[in-house]
Amino acid sequence: MNRKKLQKLTDTLTKNCKHFNKFEVNCLINLFYNLVGEVTERQGITIGLDRNAFRNILHMTFGMTDDMIMDRVFRGFDKDNDGCVNVSEWIYGLSVFLRGTLEEKMKYCFEVFDLNGDGFISKEEMFHMLKNSLLKQPSEEDPDEGIKDLVEITLKKMDHDHDGKLSFSDYEQAVREETLLLEAFGPCLPDPKSHMEFEAQVFKDPNEFNDI
Repeated sequence: MNRKKLQKLTDTLTKNCKHFNKFEVNCLINLFYNLVGEVTERQGITIGLDRNAFRNILHMTFGMTDDMIMDRVFRGFDKDNDGCVNVSEWIYGLSVFLRGTLEEKMKYCFEVFDLNGDGFISKEEMFHMLKNSLLKQPSEEDPDEGIKDLVEITLKKMDHDHDGKLSFSDYEQAVREETLLLEAFGPCLPDPKSHMEFEAQVFKDPNEFNDI
């Protein structure tokens, strides 16, 4: 990508991105193209990270292991649903993923947890996600029963309008009262350690090394 084009892209993305400055956007663009590899830009071909490449990053960089959640995070980034995360989706997605406000993170997590995209987190969806994220305990009783109980407890705590499913306003109210519920159904944001390591690695100031 030539410098002029890169400059223009950096300016556009910085203008529309609340949480990164120009230097950071530039670093993230460079990282994106390193990850995508040397793909020649051809007319009509979107350059981006496909589902596997993206899930690999979530796993290797941010320590995520839950396939279902990683899949939903991919969909959260891939706003135009074309099956790959392009450079602007990468920047805007990371902006919320790494530095989003509580409001932005609530919207993002709710979308991840709303598996079928109907605007609610249903009992079935909770069951699937909790079953996936809990460690399998070798015990006598049927593990599904324990998960069903957990779903009921969660609903009791979060379902403010008592309609048997979570709307965004149920979820928002619960999270505002208890922030730990933000990732109630599985880890879909980076943990503080991998977040700090990622930023420290990616946002290195190249000028620092010249002083040594």
